[in-house]
Amino acid sequence: MSMQTSIALGKQYLLDTYAQVPVVFAGGEGMYLIDEEGKKYLDFVGGIAVNALGYHDAGLSAAIAEVVEKGLLHCSNLYYNTQAIAAAKGLCTLAGMDRVFFCNSGAEANEAALKLARKFGHKSNPARTDIISMVHSFHGRTYGAITATGQDKYHVNFDPLPQGFSYAKFNNLESVKALVNEKTCAIIVEPIQGEGGIVPATVEFLQGLRELCDQKDILLIYDEVQCGMGRSGKPFAYQVYGVKPDIVTTAKALAGGIPAGAMLTCEKANEIFKPGDHASTFGGNALAMAGVNEMVRRLNDPEFTDAVQQMGSYLREKLVQLAALYPTLCGEVRGMGLINGMVLTVSPRKVVDACFERGLLVASAGYDVLRFVPPLIVRQQDIDKALAIVEQALASLL
Repeated sequence: MSMQTSIALGKQYLLDTYAQVPVVFAGGEGMYLIDEEGKKYLDFVGGIAVNALGYHDAGLSAAIAEVVEKGLLHCSNLYYNTQAIAAAKGLCTLAGMDRVFFCNSGAEANEAALKLARKFGHKSNPARTDIISMVHSFHGRTYGAITATGQDKYHVNFDPLPQGFSYAKFNNLESVKALVNEKTCAIIVEPIQGEGGIVPATVEFLQGLRELCDQKDILLIYDEVQCGMGRSGKPFAYQVYGVKPDIVTTAKALAGGIPAGAMLTCEKANEIFKPGDHASTFGGNALAMAGVNEMVRRLNDPEFTDAVQQMGSYLREKLVQLAALYPTLCGEVRGMGLINGMVLTVSPRKVVDACFERGLLVASAGYDVLRFVPPLIVRQQDIDKALAIVEQALASLL
């Protein structure tokens, strides 16, 4: 079957929920994806910050194979399984949190956090049910998560949305304080806004949120679905800032490419949920938990996270140099670790397409940002090769 035939079948049978690039991938190795015709693409998308260990990673493959060999892919959360217990202990220790709820995606993890926050608010009399999120935030595609998302384009045609959400300005503490009232139960924020354009929070902003939440007995929720699991250069981005939340959500790279999500809690958030309050049929299944255990093992290695910091700094340095060469096309470079973005004055899709034609996968973020979220195993020579292609793409647009 030709790749064009495969694409035609995809267009026929898959619903139009993505504007898909005309390629069909069949395999991968290291930093490269390989299409059905054998062409290799240097991958700086990483499944959108999912494939942290690249492709065909020996450790992840061995962890998955062990679970398959034992035959226990899933056994229901009516019972414990050994992989989930190990993952719970390992992930909580890595994150500096106390307890965890496992699910299958970032949206599910955020739904769990929003529900927990509402139940926490119901301890008060009268109940506190309002949740504050940030403009330009992104928290997922399910109804609660999309309502928490502070971008109008994701709300169009899906009303009526759930009530009780308001949106403050990111990195503007006064705008958050202006929204807090006697009905506020939680504030949800990304330490590094991803889909909003790769915008890191300031230390002062997160410190201010922590102090505000402590004063008002409000839960502070960090959405680390995209920026967690080593991408910041620390296991969790909040550890870079040194400002701890009550709840942190993560997914994407959590299991190295296997669908998995998690909501982690500490202190006053630990005992809110009781049996029957929330659940996820496939959450904590042994196959995904084997992936979590391998990711936790790797992130416990300081050499691994140090390399992420070093490669992230090198990537940003080279992006700044590249932006200076094309001032009419490029603007600010921002990010942390291996989540980086470069502001463009042209549509990012033009650069994405030009890079694709030259064998490089990159993606956009927000309305005007070219996003770089490669596997965490990226090397200096990979960065050099990728940015040489980006430079060719930019030159082709002049």
